[in-house]
Amino acid sequence: MNQTRVLIVDDEPLARDRIRALLRNQENLEIVGEAGSGPEALDMIARDAPDVVFLDMQMPGCDGLEVAAIAMANNPRPAIVFVTAHDRFAVEAFSVRAVDYVLKPFDQERLLQSLQRATAHLSARRNSEVGARLENLLAKVPSASSSARIAFRVDGRIVFVNPEEIVWIEAANNYSTLHLSDQRRLMPREPLSTLEERLGETHFARINRSTIVQINYVKELQPTAYGDYAVVMQDGTRFPLSRNLRGKVDRFLPPTG
Repeated sequence: MNQTRVLIVDDEPLARDRIRALLRNQENLEIVGEAGSGPEALDMIARDAPDVVFLDMQMPGCDGLEVAAIAMANNPRPAIVFVTAHDRFAVEAFSVRAVDYVLKPFDQERLLQSLQRATAHLSARRNSEVGARLENLLAKVPSASSSARIAFRVDGRIVFVNPEEIVWIEAANNYSTLHLSDQRRLMPREPLSTLEERLGETHFARINRSTIVQINYVKELQPTAYGDYAVVMQDGTRFPLSRNLRGKVDRFLPPTG
């Protein structure tokens, strides 16, 4: 497990010593340094990239709120825990995205509780960032016009599907339901418009507002009333063909005349 890197910032040496003593012997924790002023804290945050900063509010040079606001512009951003004797700054502290506000005097239980909150915050943020990177990678996966499998994010998993396995897709609010040739169903959190772009037009056609079909699984087009058509799949499933999307299907038909 990665160690949590901690910076202690307070203009009183005894206060720094107390925090250090209460954190002593904590597993997976490394105290990377101490600072006694705002400017010194900012230098150490930029240089040492701590995960958690225990930060006093009133210090020489610049106060804790200024330090926190500047630190939040760093990449990676530390989790800020204010440790102060003043309760009047709590609202301002959370406005600069502090994860906790510890009032002096405090005991070890309270300090460790704040450390737990900070590490939970870091873990949630990292998971969110990983999810965002996965979404970005999925967006770059080749379309179904190639022979490559397509990756879908389903219930926290990444599922790879051969394009030829997809029979048809239906819209489901912010999700879509993939109906596969082996009777499985997958529900990636992607709107139909996104899947239409990812699948391409070589083998797939959008036939109405809520349906995409793979042409290889279409059995026939049946005329209905008023010159419209229904798309009939090999298993007998029928879908209406929207007039404004007729051209997406016409390109697969033989020439007339």
